Amino acid sequence: MKKDRYDLPIEEMPDRWYNIIPDLPDPVPPPMDPESGSSRLDMLPKVFSKGVLEHEMCKDRYVDIPDEVKELYLQAGRPRPLIRAKRLEKKLDTPAKLYYKSEFYSPTGSHKVNTAIPQAFFAKQQGIERMTTETGAGQWGTALAYACSLVGIDLTVYWVRAASSWKLGRRNFMQLYGAEVHDSPSPNTEIGSKLLEDDPEHEGSLNIAISEALEDAASDENAVYSLGSVLNHVLLHQTIIGLETKKQFEIAEDYPDVVISCLGGGSNFGGLAIPFAADRIKNGHDTKFIAAQSEAAPNLEGKYRYDFGDYAEQTPLLKMYTLGHQCAMPSIKADGLRYHGAAPIISALKNQGYVDTMIYPKDENYVFDRAEIFVQTEGFLPAPESAYSIAAAIDEARECKERNEEKTIVFNVSGHGFMDMDGYREVLGLGRSTSSSST
Repeated sequence: MKKDRYDLPIEEMPDRWYNIIPDLPDPVPPPMDPESGSSRLDMLPKVFSKGVLEHEMCKDRYVDIPDEVKELYLQAGRPRPLIRAKRLEKKLDTPAKLYYKSEFYSPTGSHKVNTAIPQAFFAKQQGIERMTTETGAGQWGTALAYACSLVGIDLTVYWVRAASSWKLGRRNFMQLYGAEVHDSPSPNTEIGSKLLEDDPEHEGSLNIAISEALEDAASDENAVYSLGSVLNHVLLHQTIIGLETKKQFEIAEDYPDVVISCLGGGSNFGGLAIPFAADRIKNGHDTKFIAAQSEAAPNLEGKYRYDFGDYAEQTPLLKMYTLGHQCAMPSIKADGLRYHGAAPIISALKNQGYVDTMIYPKDENYVFDRAEIFVQTEGFLPAPESAYSIAAAIDEARECKERNEEKTIVFNVSGHGFMDMDGYREVLGLGRSTSSSST
């Protein structure tokens, strides 16, 4: 019987992160200050830790993972398995081979701990007492709360109200790790107070929550801000996903023709795709890269231009695909995909022709129907965001059946959905009685 799970020995866990910036055919355009107002670039050392800024500006191809971070990675369940989805293949009757990276095997249930741990470590190393952050679906806030609890730092989380309003369990999880959690917009900041004054029921967005967390950090000399996606250092830390996966494909004696993941800001897509993209750039592999998105926020279909990373224009201008930093985006259950801009590195890869997109309807029925197929064949419940990865992988496998193509497809299941059942129930109509009452 052939294996369907590929575990990497602990001693083979990568000891370096990979930085694709030196290998890109065209450089990533640097961040810039706006034409008027105070310097956003000068503000960065005041709100980010020194270690994070060093990684953000790094030009080295490989960056050593500190021993203390490696120990915390091991505690958090790294390396994580690569699993061959044979039952799903059989259900789809496809000639394609489907593999998924199981990032849901973490204490908080998502890939976000891969950058939360080093960011908290660098802050502690600098003597920082508190961190601030935003969170959309809640996975990032939980991951940073976990990391802060391990190193002994306080955390304040600004949570997009559109998601926090129906995720009581996720709020409790963050609080259990010791985090202080505020709905965003909140009355705690100037930007939040202004938005609530205009609309007391404002459902918020990631770009607003980022503004609040930045404002909070900037007002406290003992605090630093932490971002869970988009920026270069985040994608650098997340490359441990793809680096492990490459080693696991060597064990499987296989290599992906298609690499798929969902994309909001770009952290889990970049984490899986970037090490494989390097093979395409440097070694001529013809691997296809697909970013699965919602039509609620299809940022990779936006304009490639300089834009702010937050609603209140506190960040430097970043060259990225963007819908506009103050655009209105409808709420969806996969709130982690509801962000106006894509990471500059991912945007550069798309602009240079390396990334394709698949956009799914904002009602999410199509996506969640495919997540249901995955649950019933593979047994794991994905986060709503990861359901988009699954939908794209299933659609690609079905195209392989129609064309009778034997492709190898890998996709990232970046988080579990144990705290998202209310979303699945609402979209899929679960929990309704299917039996008729007797008389």
